[in-house]
Amino acid sequence: MEFWENRQMAARPDVSVIEPEPDRAASVEQARRDDALIDVRIEPLQDIAGLESAWTELEARAPHSFYLSWLWVGTWLSHLPRGAQPHVLTARMSGRIVGLAIVCRRTVWSFGPQGRARWLLHETGDARFDRLFIEYNGILAERAWTAPVEAACLEALARSLSVSDELVLSGINSDVEATASRVATRAGLLTQVRQADVARWVDFTEIGEKSGAYRASLGRNTRQAVSRAIRLYAERGPLAFRVMETTSEALAAFDVLAGFHQSRWGSKGSFANSGFRPFHEDLIARGVPRGAIRISRTLAGEQTIGVLYNFVHDGHVLNYQSGFLYEPDGRLKPGLVSHVLSIEDSMSRGERGYDFLAGFARHKSQLANAEHAMIWTVVGADTMERRIEARVRRARQALGQLLRKPAGAPTAALPTGDGDGGSPRAVPEP
Repeated sequence: MEFWENRQMAARPDVSVIEPEPDRAASVEQARRDDALIDVRIEPLQDIAGLESAWTELEARAPHSFYLSWLWVGTWLSHLPRGAQPHVLTARMSGRIVGLAIVCRRTVWSFGPQGRARWLLHETGDARFDRLFIEYNGILAERAWTAPVEAACLEALARSLSVSDELVLSGINSDVEATASRVATRAGLLTQVRQADVARWVDFTEIGEKSGAYRASLGRNTRQAVSRAIRLYAERGPLAFRVMETTSEALAAFDVLAGFHQSRWGSKGSFANSGFRPFHEDLIARGVPRGAIRISRTLAGEQTIGVLYNFVHDGHVLNYQSGFLYEPDGRLKPGLVSHVLSIEDSMSRGERGYDFLAGFARHKSQLANAEHAMIWTVVGADTMERRIEARVRRARQALGQLLRKPAGAPTAALPTGDGDGGSPRAVPEP
């Protein structure tokens, strides 16, 4: 799904606040009543220790995703590839920090003789490194001022673009995308949606209101497949789901996951990226003691048949990566079984949801009961060079989908999984 939206140019306001969505109106109107000026600055990152202090202090006052936590951002900054140019975007009101983000600048060449700047929100522009794949992206903004701070920050970024530059916003929700679109209009720029997808998830509240038992909420075919697989695995010994409690156990399980994953995906797998494993080993070492990283094994007797690598944030579990032992018997479903047991474990802990993140895979549709929009968009001027790029990109995507698509199969927005709970993570091409 890719298009350029023609938007009418509007005069730039004196204050970096734009018209909000209806459900965000209160915070914006409060900002206007207080005549609050949001001052936004974009400066090269110089002091990571100082940024950590400011980020974690704001984090305590801001609703945010796992991907905007210092655990993710700080680990990400410590592993940036050579040549990355991180800048800190800081929003202040009356001298107090109310918004933070990292944007990286990368010079790119395409059809024109001159390079142009590509600014990316919490990405580097290095395609291999960015396969770490950010979702639920946005601006870390103080709770009382979320909408106006997001608008002010995006407007500052848009105003900083020259005619050939572009701003890349990956893995954002529909609220942030709508704000970016209105900001682009005010700056006389256009927005290009390069990928529109959904993150499927399990809403535990909905299950509780219906049956209270997760397996009972599944479709009949899925429920039968899971029950049959559990019976077959039980013939080998007791079926067990174990969460790795220590960092050493988690890293050992992650090593098993890597073996399963690469045997399934080979050069297309996530671990083919040389920077992928060091980043996540560091993230695991930092996150397991805090309870923010949860790695689990599913065992049939003494044999590990599945490993799940999940993030835990604000009462939700996010399934980031997985590895499974696939066998010739198609009745064995290591992915479905592992996810069902993990979801039931999460429910028993009193958590609120289990998120499969973006990308199509059959198991997500089978196991989820809700979804969130996830969008990859670009803001920039309407230049001939960019129009040509868009046409070339559409042609390449159409050709790639045609070559990959089995007869009669639907076209997926992102790479498809295997239908049983495992797929490599990938990003839309910038």
